[in-house]
Amino acid sequence: MLITPAYAQAAGGGGAAAFGQFIPLILIFAIMYFLLIRPQQKRMKEHKAMIEALRRGDQVVTQGGIIGKISRVKDGENEVEVEIADGVRVRVVRSTIASVLSKTEPASSK
Repeated sequence: MLITPAYAQAAGGGGAAAFGQFIPLILIFAIMYFLLIRPQQKRMKEHKAMIEALRRGDQVVTQGGIIGKISRVKDGENEVEVEIADGVRVRVVRSTIASVLSKTEPASSK
């Protein structure tokens, strides 16, 4: 016989080696969380707080680029009425408001 038989090498320390293979996967998930998921969740919270704080008289910009002043806020509904020109009012879904340009001061209680 010219070929010598090959013997399988015994597996040693399989627990530590198996965990070592998962470290890169865990690091990739952690990087994705801190660079993508967490900032997006923070932006969503800020946008939701801005939407809930809308008041009559606030000047807003919609996602379509329309600038107007809020003329009526419908409580319990998902829309506001925005005046985009003198006498021209449109109903806008709250979530489509991109930003608030200027806030009005709350009415004094005097």
